Amino acid sequence: MDLLLPLNLPPYPFKLTEQNGQLTVFDELRKKNIIITPEEWVRQHFVQYLIGHKQYPKALIKLEGGLKLHGMAKRTDIVVFNSAGQRILLVECKAPSVAITQATFDQAARYNMVHKVQLMAVSNGLQHYYCSIDHATASYKFIEELPGYREL
Repeated sequence: MDLLLPLNLPPYPFKLTEQNGQLTVFDELRKKNIIITPEEWVRQHFVQYLIGHKQYPKALIKLEGGLKLHGMAKRTDIVVFNSAGQRILLVECKAPSVAITQATFDQAARYNMVHKVQLMAVSNGLQHYYCSIDHATASYKFIEELPGYREL
């Protein structure tokens, strides 16, 4: 099935079920079954990568949070908070078939105008890009690896 393509992220034993002819995955954070789309498949893998490999606490990860941008309602894929409740990481997920382009970064940057995080990640499950953002100088730099939670 195209939905369950192997990604360039660590595998995880997801709980998959079929409901009304649609494949769903149990989302550990939202505590419910979510219909699997290619983008959701990437989002679920990236969350497990954050938790299992980068030690980001589950309780500090929010999925599909709403935000207002220029008066329009938008949704961020993944936002991670620190223990003080400040946003520290914004992740924009795309389907594996969607190329990561400047438009993808522009979208994440627009969301970050609201969130003002210091770390941003963009992933289609096959390619991952990480940026460190300095809001004081309005600059950013690409970084090779996403820092673990304890490194922040």
